[in-house]
Amino acid sequence: MSAASTDPLIDVELTAISTAADDTKLYELRRTDGQPMPPVEPGAHIDIYLPSGLIRQYSLTSAEGITDRYVIGVKKDAASRGGSREMHDTLKVGMRLKIGGPRNNFELDAAAPHTVLFAGGIGVTPIWAMVQRLAATNKSWKLYFSSRNRSQAAFLDGLSAHGSKVTLHFDDEAQGKFLDMAAAVASAPEGTHFYCCGPTPMLEAFQEATAKVPVENVHLEYFTSTQEAATEGGYTVVLKESGKEFYVPEGKTILDVLLDAKIPISHSCTMGICGSCETVVLEGIPDHRDDFLTPKEKEANKTIMICCSGSLSPKLVLDL
Repeated sequence: MSAASTDPLIDVELTAISTAADDTKLYELRRTDGQPMPPVEPGAHIDIYLPSGLIRQYSLTSAEGITDRYVIGVKKDAASRGGSREMHDTLKVGMRLKIGGPRNNFELDAAAPHTVLFAGGIGVTPIWAMVQRLAATNKSWKLYFSSRNRSQAAFLDGLSAHGSKVTLHFDDEAQGKFLDMAAAVASAPEGTHFYCCGPTPMLEAFQEATAKVPVENVHLEYFTSTQEAATEGGYTVVLKESGKEFYVPEGKTILDVLLDAKIPISHSCTMGICGSCETVVLEGIPDHRDDFLTPKEKEANKTIMICCSGSLSPKLVLDL
């Protein structure tokens, strides 16, 4: 997985807003200078810098090869921290924004002999981009899409056009039964790569269903953190470039302390899911609390997400 992009922000204009499903809108963004957008692969996301100052990440639905625009899908979340509400309630066609990225923490393995995709609710956004890529390249694939009901299912017409390759599950039509992910995984041929994007309960069921699958064949993307941030404190962070030392007290994260000290740090989600604040560790043992690094990457202790992770050692030296 790559660290946050160091490329400059891109000035864009919001050129179209359309409805994809109940409470879900599609936002079309084009560069104000008329230049092509950076190329993307399925699963990529961008940072949106909102007028309020909030920075939020949204997956790209754009089909591969389309470089004149980006399209993101945003569902208005009743439990929103402000981002989706602002997108739905205040953004208008013609407004100018800044975006960062793209980054891809959810890459599609195009060489896989067979691909099984699971999407829940608005989690279909990056999965839809994958479907377009797999279909266009005549790959072997299967999608299981779960939604509360049909009216809240985005891209339903496009997905239904793929016939038996797509299995739809609607909670209000299933008599209380959940999608049987274990059976879907068990029926897949050897060598299959599995992908899942959706709410936390779905991701937990997916991890349980794929527990015996080789880790390199299992891919998932989170919307929210599954762990509490490390705020126990009691250690010192050293910045290698300046030699400055900062004590992290109880109740604070590393990011909190550095921002309080006016240290410029790339960050965005503050939940350990986007990768924006990934920082190289030169000395010490991180207390990983993110959902971005793989288990092997966490074991290697080469990087840390300073927005949510802490330190298991008295001192942590960072490449900052």
